Amino acid sequence: METKDTPLDFYNLTFGFYQTKDMFVSDYKEGKWDEGKLVPLGDISLSPAACVLNYGQGIFEGLKALKTKKGDIVLFRPEENGKRLNQSAKRLLMPPYNVDRFVENVKKVVKANEFFVPPYDSGGSLYIRPLMMGSGAMLGIAPATEFKLVIFTSPVGAYFPGGFKGIDIEISKKYTRASAGGTGFSKMAGNYAGTMMPAKEAKERGFSQILFLDSVKMEYVSEVGAANFCAIVNQTLITPKFDGTILEGITLKSVLTLAQKKLGLKVEQRDISYKELFEDSCTEAFCTGTAAVITPFNSVHYDGMTKIFNNKIPGKYTTKLYEYLTRIQRLDLKDEFGWITKV
Repeated sequence: METKDTPLDFYNLTFGFYQTKDMFVSDYKEGKWDEGKLVPLGDISLSPAACVLNYGQGIFEGLKALKTKKGDIVLFRPEENGKRLNQSAKRLLMPPYNVDRFVENVKKVVKANEFFVPPYDSGGSLYIRPLMMGSGAMLGIAPATEFKLVIFTSPVGAYFPGGFKGIDIEISKKYTRASAGGTGFSKMAGNYAGTMMPAKEAKERGFSQILFLDSVKMEYVSEVGAANFCAIVNQTLITPKFDGTILEGITLKSVLTLAQKKLGLKVEQRDISYKELFEDSCTEAFCTGTAAVITPFNSVHYDGMTKIFNNKIPGKYTTKLYEYLTRIQRLDLKDEFGWITKV
């Protein structure tokens, strides 16, 4: 962690935590949320019996503030993050938070930390992390009665150090990420803790990330670490269906819209066998997410088999989707879908 006293080089940021100025905090007590307030970014106080610490009743979101060429600060579809926060909250028996208030409070935090929004030409962004947690003390396994919402920020660079240059992926049948009937569709904190060891082991073998398969047949593609998966097969963009085990990614949904509306591609959400990735009909593959944006696969590996995509050069559809998405996000292209909110 760097401190606010450390000179900040916006042009060489990693995807790490940098101490910014203020955060937003709101508490839920006696059946309602208070107005909340901006406070200096710092530690929060929790009982050791807090439900989030003992039983994992915690969820989060992730979005970015970006600077345009004109110097405006913009957000990408923040209302969708608010809706998904409530979707996750419902699954974990946590109170909903008004979506309009959510967006307004995100704006407040960004304005308070405006200095930390990287310049337009740096390629960086101000990452925004909303957290909701069961802060009330519980001993029995039951939902908390008190909750806390925190929104903090940090300037970041690319999630994968190579950026849009591509990554090498390993398929594993040793681990799974989510099961039917579970919490895979939500941004529950515990969903992500379980991905750390598989990712660590894959990186030790020289890969950037792991591609998870379904937990029943260990055949169908699930997610890429903590990001959504897409592939181009026979000039059709395919991605796993939303079956309760897949995070309903905001970036993914935007990519599907762009693929149809701007590239004229057919889109299919269906079961995808990992074996399809090794067939000639699969010409491109990539992952999507707020952090990953659109990151192409250079190669995919499984049990001695290797598939190299397009000589490790990002494919034409992946490249076009990346260009459309990132140019809309910074208003270099007209926001014809109503995705951008100015701060």
